[in-house]
Amino acid sequence: MKKLLISVSTLAFVTALIVAPSQQSRLAKAEDKPAKSSKSRQAEKPDQAAIKRARKIVNSLDNIFKQTIVLITDKYVHDESDFAAGSAAVLLFKNISESGDNKVRLIDATGEPYDPANVAKDKFEKTGLERLKSGAELYEQVVAMDGKPFLRTLTPVPVVMKKCVMCHPHYKDAKDGEPIGAISYTVPIE
Repeated sequence: MKKLLISVSTLAFVTALIVAPSQQSRLAKAEDKPAKSSKSRQAEKPDQAAIKRARKIVNSLDNIFKQTIVLITDKYVHDESDFAAGSAAVLLFKNISESGDNKVRLIDATGEPYDPANVAKDKFEKTGLERLKSGAELYEQVVAMDGKPFLRTLTPVPVVMKKCVMCHPHYKDAKDGEPIGAISYTVPIE
């Protein structure tokens, strides 16, 4: 357990160094706050090259995070008393979200979240989960927060290992490739 927490902490630190912009976040709870005026809702439209760069960041983060969850599960989760990889992911995502402009969180798609906080919190996430459950590979939207453009993306998290059922017995009936969760990203478009 101690070795896992050290590994997760180290990974969180390294990831934060790689992906965190130099300035502190101004979006602490932007997902929970409506825009204050039509001016703040209408940021300048970002060009396609900037959107493409933001998509590349999301793709890189998604690849790193999903491989990390699988690696933690494979190497450190052996029985129900072990620290769950999903719990490690939630902690990692919280640390990353608090340390920079990139926001990321794990969302349940089954209706039986391991942690009650891991549910879709806004229209974007709710609509995105519906689309992912209908077979979409991802769901994204360019939005403005505090007058700045952001790319919001939801990617599916399917069951990829039998070990997942140890902590989530309701996953045993999940079909191949069916999303049991999603990762929600909010990334600045620069």
